[in-house]
Amino acid sequence: MNKKKVIDVKMRGMTVMNDVYSIGEALIDFIPSVTDSDLKDVSSFKRVMGGAPANVAMTVSKLGGKSRFISKLGKDAFGDHITEQLEQYGVDTTYLLKTDEANTGLAFVSLKKDGQRDFSFYRKPSADMLLSDTEVKDIPFNKGDLLHFCSVDLIEAPVKYAHKQVIEDAIRQGATISFDPNVRLPLWPDEASCKEAIQSFLPLADIVKVSDEELTFITGIKDEQEALQSLFKERVKCVIYTKGKDGAVLLMKGFNVAHHGFKVEAIDTTGAGDAFIGSFLYQLAELEKITDLTEEGARDMLTFSNAFAALTTTKHGAVESLPTIEATKAFIHQQN
Repeated sequence: MNKKKVIDVKMRGMTVMNDVYSIGEALIDFIPSVTDSDLKDVSSFKRVMGGAPANVAMTVSKLGGKSRFISKLGKDAFGDHITEQLEQYGVDTTYLLKTDEANTGLAFVSLKKDGQRDFSFYRKPSADMLLSDTEVKDIPFNKGDLLHFCSVDLIEAPVKYAHKQVIEDAIRQGATISFDPNVRLPLWPDEASCKEAIQSFLPLADIVKVSDEELTFITGIKDEQEALQSLFKERVKCVIYTKGKDGAVLLMKGFNVAHHGFKVEAIDTTGAGDAFIGSFLYQLAELEKITDLTEEGARDMLTFSNAFAALTTTKHGAVESLPTIEATKAFIHQQN
């Protein structure tokens, strides 16, 4: 593999790129001041912006891409902070609405020694859940744009139908749809409801990103290869299977490529999956459609996204930990 190309192809910014839209929750993560402690025993926290779709939007913008975020926040201090963060990073907030009917969502996080985490959410309801289909109808997409969504806001609430509306409009206008289930079971009344919602939205996606921790739950299949192949439903053309420190596999109908991942001293894995898919979509934004992706290009993109995601785990927070292109480039060179 041409290592120089793996780096240089990411040093963009002058070419015309398609827009990356993301829809879903934006919230505040409260990160504990200590690690390896139960949430009930944590006495102080640091406030950081979070929410998987928002993290993806921030990642795309951080790398120099054009991102737009679709959501609803509360008319409160936390909503103001999130708006300021998004705009500071260059995310387009044209479709970011405000309401006084509910507060901005909150999540309290506890960290283990290896950087893994548990969540406690406060959103009954949160403002994002109140985003309605009429508020997002007829958002204009260009052919080649990308739309990314996750499963947290597929709960039985107005925002679920807002997702359906935006996805239908995006498909009709020729956009590429990306789905990262990003399973958060504490937000669902039961496991069956979560799985049913994910399964109903899977066929609408062109790209499905799933982690090794989620694969069996989502598919109901224990055999890894059989489970991955079962994800190729209707529109699905690309499956990205992430395995944490062990890298990722990208599956297309014509080829599969893999990257072994990068070993780092992880202190906080919050947002690493969002950083991975965000950096992948940033790179994909130069193509008109996912089927234009070549085997060599896919391998290069996996290398970059694995490195980018690995670096985010070496700092706290999902947004504050995002590295630059230059830092990612230097890290890949050091590893080769």
